[in-house]
Amino acid sequence: MPGLVSHDLPWNQTVGDTVPPNTPHAVSVSLPTWRSNVAYEEGESWVLDKMQCGYPRFFIHKSIDRFATSIVQQHGDPETEKAMLFPTKSCGQGCIDFLIHQNPNADGSHIRLLEFVPHPEKLPAASLKRVLPRAVTVVYPKGLWPTAKVFWQHTGEGLSSRQAEFCQKALDDGSMVERSTLSQPNTPRLSKGPKRYQRPLSLDHGVPHATNGHGSGHQNNTDESSGPTENGVPDSVLFVEERFGRNLDITMAQNAKLAVRRRIAGSLTANEELPQSLDTQPSEDMNQRERGVPGFSVDDIYLYPMGMNAMYHTHRALRSTIGELPSIMYGFPYIDTLKVLEKFGAGAVFYGHGSADDLDDLEHRLDSGEKILSLFCEFPSNPLLRTPDLKRIRALADKHSFAVVVDETIGNFLNVNVLPYADVVFSSLTKIFSGDCNVMGGSMILNPQSRYHHALKHYQETEYEDKLFEEDALYLERNSRDFILRTDRINSNAELVAEILRSHPAIKQVNHPKYSPTKHLYDVCKLPSGGYGGLLSCTFHRMRDAQLFYDYLETQKGPSLGTNFTLSSPFVILAHYNELEWAAQFGCEASLVRFSIGLEEPGVLRRVFGVALDAIGAGGGEGGGV
Repeated sequence: MPGLVSHDLPWNQTVGDTVPPNTPHAVSVSLPTWRSNVAYEEGESWVLDKMQCGYPRFFIHKSIDRFATSIVQQHGDPETEKAMLFPTKSCGQGCIDFLIHQNPNADGSHIRLLEFVPHPEKLPAASLKRVLPRAVTVVYPKGLWPTAKVFWQHTGEGLSSRQAEFCQKALDDGSMVERSTLSQPNTPRLSKGPKRYQRPLSLDHGVPHATNGHGSGHQNNTDESSGPTENGVPDSVLFVEERFGRNLDITMAQNAKLAVRRRIAGSLTANEELPQSLDTQPSEDMNQRERGVPGFSVDDIYLYPMGMNAMYHTHRALRSTIGELPSIMYGFPYIDTLKVLEKFGAGAVFYGHGSADDLDDLEHRLDSGEKILSLFCEFPSNPLLRTPDLKRIRALADKHSFAVVVDETIGNFLNVNVLPYADVVFSSLTKIFSGDCNVMGGSMILNPQSRYHHALKHYQETEYEDKLFEEDALYLERNSRDFILRTDRINSNAELVAEILRSHPAIKQVNHPKYSPTKHLYDVCKLPSGGYGGLLSCTFHRMRDAQLFYDYLETQKGPSLGTNFTLSSPFVILAHYNELEWAAQFGCEASLVRFSIGLEEPGVLRRVFGVALDAIGAGGGEGGGV
């Protein structure tokens, strides 16, 4: 297909290596055998000691760890204290509140927040046009590390690895310092007003709220005119170093974020450089790519550092605007969504089967007078690829006044349009929207026809902080330019793999939206040009067959999904190792293997999956070595 690179990558057999290889900010890590996945979950050193990276909310990136260590060495006690890094003061305060709430007997006086700001005497020329180093650190007793890690994992509030590197350099050269070391009696204060419109005028400004790209204007920037890097490495540091320098330009970041938001809205389909692409008129077929809701605009889209952070702030916004009531988690979800609903606010009721019977029970409870804040669901679910009945859920929400929140990450908005049935839609842009597995991002979308739109919009105007680091935004925009072409090919490849797996007698069940008993519910929201997505999974009759198959499968293997290359994982082992029986009662069996299908040629996929299936039929052998 013109404009796309076909992937026939050798599978990475090195435990703990980055996926993709040689990618400093990789989102996945190589766990190439079944045994290595189990060993990771059991904390065995032969895996953990080799980990070069991991999924960013579960694994503290080495650049983040170095930055945190530097801060403790300079401002704390390395023997008794640790530090956790955040982009804004409010994120750090949220961590402190969580630490104290979860550890009521802890001495809160030993937990403190430090703000790191640009040194006023070392500001670069035209500093108002440059991204300046800023970070917030929560320093806490080492014994609270497990709780701090839970906050980091569930909320996605932590500093990104690129921002950590950016700030580390500033800390090392003295251009960023801890705020209390400065005397600033005459430092001007920011004017009052909606946060997103405030400009970075002084050291008191903790985060550049104006760079989310709200508003339709943009400015030309001649720094973008240079060509791509010579070596073509997807995550090469040279991309930023050579084209923008370490003095990142705010205008370029604003353009990148606006382009991302317009791409999500469906009004930007051009695969062109910035800022020229922002001048491109929408294509004739744009309407079928749009959200199809009257009054919808790019200003209803908000960007976040990762998808789970968008989910966390959606939940916070609903609690603040509607009130503290229990929420519903409908369908077996990605685990952290359920954890956020359980740990923050009034708790959650879990309907793990996501069935019509579950909706019958919910309707009975609502008719009996129970009140709920919201219903969260995935469209379709991960990893079982089941689709919720959004029409019925919407009718219940209209009758009983609760919010419907849909995670569209798996279906993706080029395949399905769920916004007409939801009050809020959120998504992980880390996945297929980016594809390159080298940057994190997330989005929240408000439905302008929702009864809660006015209240949520007001909340966002006053509370929203743009925390997507500018360098991450540049990668996210660049990676997403060919999003439409990639989605079409991946849809087709996923159907091919599903058909291959369905034909083998060792496989108990293939989970894919097209072959699911809930296909008719998926089709309600499927766009005319859309497909069934790139994710599928299967379970095996025998655990031994699942292990042999996985060990012989020559794809990249590790956490995450939505990559441009096929990525496989024994998902239930990784996500639910300590609760396998609990997960099994909802259909998530330990033998489940999940596949995120990529851009490989169909013949390559037939060969790779055929070899792994043949290994089962041949009785295997030792399989897959470590």
